[in-house]
Amino acid sequence: MKKTIQKSTSLKGEVRIIAGLWRGRKLPVLHAEGLRPTGDRVKETLFNWLMPYIVDTYCLDCFAGSGSLGFEALSRQAKQVTFLELDKAVAAQLHKNLQALKCTTEQAKVINQNSLQFLKSAQNTPHFDVVFVDPPFHFGLAQQTIDLLTQHNWLKPNALIYVETEKNQSIVVPTHWQILKEKITGQVCYRLYYSHTTSN
Repeated sequence: MKKTIQKSTSLKGEVRIIAGLWRGRKLPVLHAEGLRPTGDRVKETLFNWLMPYIVDTYCLDCFAGSGSLGFEALSRQAKQVTFLELDKAVAAQLHKNLQALKCTTEQAKVINQNSLQFLKSAQNTPHFDVVFVDPPFHFGLAQQTIDLLTQHNWLKPNALIYVETEKNQSIVVPTHWQILKEKITGQVCYRLYYSHTTSN
């Protein structure tokens, strides 16, 4: 989890890359309102689920915040990650961390924009193999994101979609999505879906 809503400060924490090219690397993270970096335990479980699929994929990290999931995907040799982040200072820190990792613009890009606004643009050609949906809790953002991903043709055939919500938050997914994995840790529920067809 890795959220932001608005205000950020100059105080920093850090996230750790668990495995792959940058295994053990720690990256600085701005403390910002609503930002909750995904814990190592949850992240390790997720990427164990994704291990057979992640190499050479095009990924979208919605509500990127610390970028914890996107950086982990890059470390495990995803082809490209797009980070969506609303907070300007947090987005700038993502840029700095990508530079520190010597990522090229072909490997990663940061878009300083509201994730829902970004996803409202209809696509002629689907873009993403893997999408991380890990928004701030208690705003209904996960459901809105799921709806926009499918309505506007963002998902490639056979895409994988990771969705993280508060434990008691119900969501409705398209009929062609199949749940592959689901787990609850504390107050967090996280799920991995497989999209059998294109999003339309």
